[in-house]
Amino acid sequence: MIGFMGCGKTTFGTWIAKNKKMDFCDTDALIVEKEKKSINDIFSENGEPYFRELETEIVKDLIKSRHNTVVSVGGGLPLKPENRELLKKLGTVVYLRTSVEELTKRLAGDTTRPLLAGGNIREKITHLMDMRLSDYLDAAEVIIDTDGRSFDEMYENILKEKREA
Repeated sequence: MIGFMGCGKTTFGTWIAKNKKMDFCDTDALIVEKEKKSINDIFSENGEPYFRELETEIVKDLIKSRHNTVVSVGGGLPLKPENRELLKKLGTVVYLRTSVEELTKRLAGDTTRPLLAGGNIREKITHLMDMRLSDYLDAAEVIIDTDGRSFDEMYENILKEKREA
């Protein structure tokens, strides 16, 4: 699962895993566990480039070790061309597309996301989405719109898109 922060990757991924008898993992959670510090602390102490390298290493490890697993990745992970290729090796890449309006509602007041800290959250989301969209589309095998959709609808759309691919 790829997509912008707040699009539902972890929540929807957990739902799929539970309802379809699969495992689930979140790359951000794996990084926090490995580094023994929060994402915010990693960004502030080591910088974004260091964090992005950690993401690449985590995906490489997942390719070797995970099967029948729904994987939720951080919103910035697909920005590196290497990561987009690694994700394709990992499995079906599903982009959860969510509108700026919906993301603004979901992320308002969230203090855990370093790239949204300070300033106008809607402007930051719009700017980051503009920068990331082409990378999300390049990585995605399946695109699912999330606004106003139930998890059942989203899951059925994934199956339909995969059959038609």
